[in-house]
Amino acid sequence: MSAGATGVGSLPGGDAREAAKTVTGSFEEFPYLAELPARGPGADMIGRSLGLLVDMYAHVEPSGWRISDRPGRDSKRSRSWLGEDLDALEEFTQGYTGKLKVQAVGPWTLASALELHGGEALLQDAGACRDLAGSLAEGLREHLADVRKRIPGADVVLQLDEPSLTAVLLGRVRSASGYRTYRAVDRQVVEGALRDVFAVHDGDVVVHSCAPEVPFALLRRAGATGVSFDFSLLTEREDDAIGEAVEGGTKLFAGVVPGTDAPLSDPGGSVMGVRKLWRRLGLAPGTLAESVVVTPSCGLAGASPAYARAVQAHCVRAARSLADNPE
Repeated sequence: MSAGATGVGSLPGGDAREAAKTVTGSFEEFPYLAELPARGPGADMIGRSLGLLVDMYAHVEPSGWRISDRPGRDSKRSRSWLGEDLDALEEFTQGYTGKLKVQAVGPWTLASALELHGGEALLQDAGACRDLAGSLAEGLREHLADVRKRIPGADVVLQLDEPSLTAVLLGRVRSASGYRTYRAVDRQVVEGALRDVFAVHDGDVVVHSCAPEVPFALLRRAGATGVSFDFSLLTEREDDAIGEAVEGGTKLFAGVVPGTDAPLSDPGGSVMGVRKLWRRLGLAPGTLAESVVVTPSCGLAGASPAYARAVQAHCVRAARSLADNPE
């Protein structure tokens, strides 16, 4: 996986063709399938991923997504919007060869967000978590095959969004009442489910989390080839884990540009922290360009359309600065 720049996933607005045009125009060497949550339930990252499930269904309640016994209009809407987004991306990637990223929510964040019939998170039911991971794996297998068929020149990178993963590991996911938290899930169970889901893809698998305390070592053991994170949340306590990851060949998708409207520094300034991290870890500057992909800090759904376009262009320039001036 060569270095460069790409997006995280979501964009503002609801026009699939405009989103695909923006993404392919901004990231000519590493486009991605955009998500447009402003369209409503089913276009959000949870709803889109629930629409991928095989033989498991969900519908929208006032409290969020809840498991269903049969497919309903919410599941159908999710699949319809995904098809619309894929149609648009296919249109703007005719003849494309190179990296292409698609995103889905990972099994543990889905288990934290999806409610059982009684309203509690599916996370509390170990058997249901296993079923969910299996259903997601099968759905992803079908989705990836569809993407390859539509864009045969693409080297597909699968990104799994796991912002709740740290909370799952540390027992911080709140119950429906909010007065208690669910028991922490055993790390080996978490790792095993991730490994099974990662295994459906024979290419690069990146895990994204814009939460603090990303478990770099666990993700590497599970088979992730890249980790995507909000660079501003890193602490020096994580230096060893990051150094080991880089030396082991893991790519860092460094979210260095704010995901919501903010003044943009010069491109070189945006990646200054990455250069400092490299010096602190004693890593060779020449490895920066091959080890780091520059991204926004998180999805851009909350940004203005003009800022979203500017950020994506800025990430490309920042990546170029990193490659041209590693020190």
